[in-house]
Amino acid sequence: MSGHHTNIGGGSEMRDGGLRKPPPRSSRLLLLLGAFLLLTALISLLVGRYSISAAELLALASGGDGADVGAQVLLEVRLTRIGAAILTGAALSMSGTAYQGMLRNPLVSPDILGAAAGASCGAALAILLGLDGFAVQIVAFCAGLAAVLLTFAASKAVAGMAGGGPMLLLLTGMVVGALFAAGISIIKFVADPYNTLPAITFWLMGGLSYVTGTDLLVQLLPMTAGAIPMLLLGWRLNVLSFGDEEASALGVDVRRLRLAFIIGATLLTSTAVSVAGMIGWVGLIIPHLSRIIAGVNHRLLLPASALIGACFLLIADDLARGLFDQEIPLGILTSIVGAPVFLTLLMKEHQ
Repeated sequence: MSGHHTNIGGGSEMRDGGLRKPPPRSSRLLLLLGAFLLLTALISLLVGRYSISAAELLALASGGDGADVGAQVLLEVRLTRIGAAILTGAALSMSGTAYQGMLRNPLVSPDILGAAAGASCGAALAILLGLDGFAVQIVAFCAGLAAVLLTFAASKAVAGMAGGGPMLLLLTGMVVGALFAAGISIIKFVADPYNTLPAITFWLMGGLSYVTGTDLLVQLLPMTAGAIPMLLLGWRLNVLSFGDEEASALGVDVRRLRLAFIIGATLLTSTAVSVAGMIGWVGLIIPHLSRIIAGVNHRLLLPASALIGACFLLIADDLARGLFDQEIPLGILTSIVGAPVFLTLLMKEHQ
């Protein structure tokens, strides 16, 4: 990881005056991706163990009777689950794109500073203590934020944020992530093997089967708080791709800008993990795929990666609940799909 740096957001497009303005095709591309996401969401309404036809869906949309079983499944289960998949996929993809651009390293993922490991450890601890679903999410979210704060504190203790640079953050994030991973192992070791341990293991596999409408509303606030500043500052992320010295020469406060993106990405990652558990590979492969489709201008790349990530996780969730009679944990499916896709993208980039 440490030896693989690349100018993700740079190139002639940026130096020719594209720092602030995305290419003219950006609006058409975002509209196309948005339309594809809408189509995927409509198809997802029909997918599941309880069969719902397109005619039933149209009847309900036109104001038909909402008291039957099909309507209850749509309104109380599938709409909520589709919304959670869209938000989680968008959050992980956008945070992965931000981290890769900010740290100028295409191999980093949203959990690089320990947010995912911290959130998972917090959730495991909450389950061990017998807390309910919403409390588990709150503890997981707070633990994810605490993990990133610990990464900053450790980085500052070693060399100071100003002198250490992004590589020191990467290294301390790996250490903090390993520390919280050890905490998860300890919790699993002391957990009741017949009751609590299976619940912890199932949660860590990732999934959206227990997400409620309340979870979705709670998820919206921190995700919005993290996403909006990142979208507004997307053009400044292009400047960071030139390197810290050149960015400073262009009048950018590199330290504050990097901190703003880390805070935003941490909010997105911690919230996604607290709701959906460990969903691997999304924040690593979707930024690569998005750069192929949308280019390297982060003003376009960030929203494009959010839309592509939402589509990807929505399709993955459809497969998870529709392939077999028993639902496949979503984190397992994204790993099965993500690993070969990432390998293929790497091979294409190095041809």
